[in-house]
Amino acid sequence: MMTRIIGVGNYIPSEMITNLFFDKHIFLNEEGALLKENNASITEKLKKITGIEERRYAHSTQVTSDLGLIAAQAAIENAGIDPETLDYIIFAHNFGDVRFGTIQSDTVPSLAARVKHLLGIKNNFCVAYDVLFGCPGWIEGVIQANAFIKAGIAKRCLVIGAETLSRVVDIHDRDSMIYADGAGAAVLEVNTDDESGIKSHLSASFTFNEKDYLYFGKSYNNEKCPDTRYIKMDGRKIYEFALVNVPEAMKKCLDNSGYSINELDKIIIHQANEKMDEAIVSRFYQLYNVPVPENIMPMVIHKLGNSSVATIPSLLAMILKGELEQHELKKNDVVLFASVGAGMNINAFVYQF
Repeated sequence: MMTRIIGVGNYIPSEMITNLFFDKHIFLNEEGALLKENNASITEKLKKITGIEERRYAHSTQVTSDLGLIAAQAAIENAGIDPETLDYIIFAHNFGDVRFGTIQSDTVPSLAARVKHLLGIKNNFCVAYDVLFGCPGWIEGVIQANAFIKAGIAKRCLVIGAETLSRVVDIHDRDSMIYADGAGAAVLEVNTDDESGIKSHLSASFTFNEKDYLYFGKSYNNEKCPDTRYIKMDGRKIYEFALVNVPEAMKKCLDNSGYSINELDKIIIHQANEKMDEAIVSRFYQLYNVPVPENIMPMVIHKLGNSSVATIPSLLAMILKGELEQHELKKNDVVLFASVGAGMNINAFVYQF
């Protein structure tokens, strides 16, 4: 018995934000002093390191659960199922619904409950709950859905990843340019027909020294925003942590699957930072003493930015819908999914299509 993906969907917000959007921003350092570089130099450096040229922001009338609903509807349609047959709706996010122009996070009821309501599902035994696990939240939701299915608790689950990071960024922090909004979703069900499905998975939480690498902190503009908190990160520590720990986790997960490194067809990794992702994949292949294959890692961060839990399911939907040149997934292809983020959390799973 395996757990397989039978439908995918995503939502890419229509508001395109180029790097020119930040031309008039006043960027400060942690002490509140104006950065010496001009904004053109700051954005060019961002592009060089992260690869980000554009990102998408949700419309001012939308919140995270709205984005998740659209992705969920697309996944359900793609799967061709009746939503009343869902046993679980698992919604991965980090900041709840934050309405445009406000600073308050709204998480009651859960975003999963809101999506279930908006889908019109009457089945009371379709359980809806949220997952807070940093950027790896969608993968963790998939792992939980797999556990429910393997245990016989569920036969069909909907896993959503959505976020509106544009609502929780400090506009005076240059790291704010990294973040974006978006949503992705997948329907998973029990598979007794063939060998397609999840072959192995792995999760880990590094909290002893790494808990505050990503955190909520004060604005760099203490005069105008003394009490409001925003998403903050120690980029250098995250980079170093990821390069040491993520390749090892990916290797352990692949080894547990029974597949060899030469049987791996794609790596779908959290779109956090182009240079960091390239370095992670390079180190992963170094662990096997083989070169990195061409086109092994699809990237969309250039145009979509970092939308946290939404990056992986959205990217998966784009590949399966044939929207990325040079990237496709065929029957029997073996894919390694991996993510790293706030916690610090790492997870991965190996999937055969």
